[in-house]
Amino acid sequence: MQHFGIIGKPLGHSMSKEYFEKRFAAECVQADYTIHELYAVEDVVPLLDRLDGLNVTSPYKEAIMPYLDKIDETAREIGGVNVVYKRCGYNTDWIGAYQTMQNAKCKMNQNAKCKMQNDWTAALVLGTGGAARAVKFALEKLGMNVQVVSRSKGKGDLTYEELTEEVMKKCKVIANCTPLGMKPHEDEKPDIPYEWITKDHVLFDCIYNPEKTKFLEEGEKRGAEIVNGAEMFIAQAEEAWSIFNLFTD
Repeated sequence: MQHFGIIGKPLGHSMSKEYFEKRFAAECVQADYTIHELYAVEDVVPLLDRLDGLNVTSPYKEAIMPYLDKIDETAREIGGVNVVYKRCGYNTDWIGAYQTMQNAKCKMNQNAKCKMQNDWTAALVLGTGGAARAVKFALEKLGMNVQVVSRSKGKGDLTYEELTEEVMKKCKVIANCTPLGMKPHEDEKPDIPYEWITKDHVLFDCIYNPEKTKFLEEGEKRGAEIVNGAEMFIAQAEEAWSIFNLFTD
């Protein structure tokens, strides 16, 4: 019997336990999965001794790194870990974001909804945490020039106050990598100038619960393509399962 779990705070929105328990049952893997809402990152230490593998969510994707024995090269480059197996850290978030946005781009080009072929050149990533680092990495892999938006000057490339009409028109892809809008705070949204969002924009939210955040609703009102975090969650979880399954066979 192997033991897996998830750490983060809060975890009421997470679908990880349901996802992995279904996979264990389907693959006849003898394993269990537990939820650990930690109030301090150092509380992970006994879990690293007790559990074989972990999924890591906000706010511990960066903070957990010093507690691990080894970090995968890509996770180190990104600066965040969302999967741990036997004290080794990996990042599968970027793969989830990459696949999600690549699929969105193909879908829009096939549907000819808007002239996105030449517009996937510049993007804004809202937030500076572990998810934001992974999404930035993925968007850059897709060939985009990415600017990070932070509440604090110096932590990103821009602050929210610096999001001018010119910036918004140039950056057709906008990714919310903050927890704003996540259950149970569904009424919150990033403070960006939504009045400059158009039908030529794509708004991507890492959040999958609720299905449609206020951020996405604001984009939809203005005709933008909207993509929630469900596909990213599944894709990154599939990659995490591959890591776990290498060792559970």
